[in-house]
Amino acid sequence: MDTPNQEHRLTRKGKETRARIVAAAARLMFERGVAGTSVEDVQREAKVSASQLYHYFKEKRELVLAVVRLQCEQVLGAQEPLLSHLDSMEALRTWRDAIVQLQIERQFVGGCPIGSLASELADAEPDARLELAEGFELWELAIRKGLRAMYDRGEMRPDADPDRLALALLAGLQGGLLLAQVRKEAGPLEAGLDAMLAHIRSFLV
Repeated sequence: MDTPNQEHRLTRKGKETRARIVAAAARLMFERGVAGTSVEDVQREAKVSASQLYHYFKEKRELVLAVVRLQCEQVLGAQEPLLSHLDSMEALRTWRDAIVQLQIERQFVGGCPIGSLASELADAEPDARLELAEGFELWELAIRKGLRAMYDRGEMRPDADPDRLALALLAGLQGGLLLAQVRKEAGPLEAGLDAMLAHIRSFLV
């Protein structure tokens, strides 16, 4: 498997080629799913030879893990700097609006890149499931950090549970993204996020 240490040993050109392969695979898997994307498809999309692709990834499973890592990085990175400062209702609302707007711009195609991979891989690929779980944990942790800051400042009632609220908000977001993808409209996503933000607001002093 192409481990992080092996990646560090690559030349600049080698890193660029590997990154191009992973980016191509991520695009295809987002559009077609993992099962619907062959190694040959990735080879053509990345414009590399079979020997080049197999130099970096000995089997499709290794490539899928690289795609999972990339999607987790990109999904969380796309929410910065908002995700790092979710410590007020105003900040939470701004984050909510940004997520809804992004889905509108995408015309609700694909849903959540991490969630889509999770639905396809969680039961079939244990290593991928662990990577996905870590990605979701980082997402939840960012939300939790903001809510806990509000709690620690005394802005929430003592009976509030920032950790559970963070998990519920992420769960509401994922459900909303899935239903918005199916229905091709923002309503489910807005409803899920608004309900959770109202619940969080109910704990404010």
